[in-house]
Amino acid sequence: MSMDLTFLGTGSAYPSPHRGASAVVLRTEGECWLFDCGEGTQTQLMKSQLKSGKITKVFISHLHGDHLFGLPGLLCTVSLNSSPTQPPNCVDIYGPLGLRHFLRVALELSGSQLLFPYAVHELEPTVDQCPPEGLLSPTVTQSSESLHPQERPGRTICLDGESDCYLLFEEKPFTVKAFRLFHRIPSFGFCVQEHDRPGRLNTQLLKELGLKPGPRYGQLKNGETVTLENGQVVKPSEVLEPAIPGRKVCILGDCSSMHGGGGLKACRGADILVHEATLADGHQERAVEHGHSTPSMAAAVARSCEVRRLVLSHFSQRYKPVRLQKDNEEDNILELQIQAEDGLRGTVTEVVLAEDFLTLPIPIKRP
Repeated sequence: MSMDLTFLGTGSAYPSPHRGASAVVLRTEGECWLFDCGEGTQTQLMKSQLKSGKITKVFISHLHGDHLFGLPGLLCTVSLNSSPTQPPNCVDIYGPLGLRHFLRVALELSGSQLLFPYAVHELEPTVDQCPPEGLLSPTVTQSSESLHPQERPGRTICLDGESDCYLLFEEKPFTVKAFRLFHRIPSFGFCVQEHDRPGRLNTQLLKELGLKPGPRYGQLKNGETVTLENGQVVKPSEVLEPAIPGRKVCILGDCSSMHGGGGLKACRGADILVHEATLADGHQERAVEHGHSTPSMAAAVARSCEVRRLVLSHFSQRYKPVRLQKDNEEDNILELQIQAEDGLRGTVTEVVLAEDFLTLPIPIKRP
């Protein structure tokens, strides 16, 4: 199964002519999952090779506008471009407490009707994952009992004390969890873990056992024991090569640090870790004051988690993309890459600077 990650917006605060607001799409065969949806995301989608109608799940890391304001408009555009006879399936939307109320009010006040159902699943934050003034009052986040006409009931998901994570769903072939980050308001990261797949059948050994290609090959592949005509029992472990490890992609929202140990555990060994680097190391005090990170801070997380690839994103709009960078420009985006690489010396982790419309393939891992 193919899998890739496309960056639609890599800037912070607002969309600019050279960087869109935060939005990333994880694409697997037949589906697109959108992580954050800043203002202008639907325009970025139109410029890309992705199809908005393929979006089946949306994950919102936190409720700041540069990660959220594009969502109502995107849903309406998907609806306008949908076929009335073949509308999309229910779109599941995951995000912090208050997201359901925001979306319901935006759609209701604008009189927007959708051709497909949606459901909002809210993550219950803990009181210590942001400063006290960043916690929203229940009077603000609480939704009325009246659902939008196309809205389906969603879940409220609480932190699992044992794993220190939020289990969003577990279905073939993925398990998706969220974990806490520390920011000015409750913020979350997301871990998409592909399940391990059975290894290839040793067809030569099967032939030697007298087993010809057919349904029993599928039984063995699915982990079932097979009995041959001569009574010999063949176990999957005897004829299967080592399992193919599942891929792991972790995408973090805005943060100055992870909160608790759940995020570090969830991201360990990730194929790709997307981490914000809003400002260069020389502005670390300012970055942390506003709940953000620098390249060295992102590198420290990547080192702790032993990830294969660290992708820096969510850059201040002062940092132009490499293609627009001028010689001797004071705010050089390449300096951010160098700072992260310095923090990862002695490791095999690769550092990548995210750019709008950059697509990163995530190849299958071989045992």
